[in-house]
Amino acid sequence: MSTVNDIKFSILGMLLFAFLLSSCVRDVKEDGNASVTKVREVIEIDSDVEDAFNKALLHLKAQEYKQAIPILEKVIEQEKRLVAPFVNLGMAYEYEGNVKQAEKYFRGAVSVDLTHPVANNQLGQLYRKLGRFDDARKAYSNALTEYPDYLPVIKNLGILCELYIRDFPCALEQYQHYLELKPDDKTMKIWISDLSSRMGK
Repeated sequence: MSTVNDIKFSILGMLLFAFLLSSCVRDVKEDGNASVTKVREVIEIDSDVEDAFNKALLHLKAQEYKQAIPILEKVIEQEKRLVAPFVNLGMAYEYEGNVKQAEKYFRGAVSVDLTHPVANNQLGQLYRKLGRFDDARKAYSNALTEYPDYLPVIKNLGILCELYIRDFPCALEQYQHYLELKPDDKTMKIWISDLSSRMGK
């Protein structure tokens, strides 16, 4: 048996995958500055499940999504208490162009942990791509209820509010909060200045 902390296992597992995907690189870099400190129940997992998960990550790292998918599906059959396999499987399906399956597994991840920041961030981004903006906002908001300082979700909610929902006060609030947490971010300063001028502030 192997003992791991669920939130740590989930996020580290995601990072190993997401770091190599261009659309997720920004999120990964920002994860290092995020306050994801919630203590989770320690979960004991079988060593064969952990080995299979690590094998799947190697396929994901090589962008071999078709090979990773059946391994992750088997991992989930054996162990349904961990978020990371659900999220990684959702990402693999999304990169294979199977949006329906991607949503299924992202939703599976949040059914394990409703407020999980990485899972909700991925689900929110998927919903945004699908034009389901209210659902995207709900996913981001779910994460922020317990992880209010998680940078990728803060930024993505701001982008959703500004560019898609046109809720400028919401966007400005998110951008300002982001800058409070990452005060040296020059791009965010520009975004705030531009949005403020458009709002007449």
